[in-house]
Amino acid sequence: MSRRLYRSSTNRMLGGVLGGIAEASNLDATVLRLIYVVLLIFTAGIPLTLLYIAALIIIPKEGEY
Repeated sequence: MSRRLYRSSTNRMLGGVLGGIAEASNLDATVLRLIYVVLLIFTAGIPLTLLYIAALIIIPKEGEY
């Protein structure tokens, strides 16, 4: 049985994108957030910020579908 990707409604800091990815892939959300912040610093932030905004728009909220 495959898990669907949703923005988390319980494990969220901003939009629930990283929490939803962590829940779908059985990872710790804190570790995923730390990796995201480190990558954000080393890539000057623009590409990852745009990717997060795109994911925020594309990935549905938990319970919508």
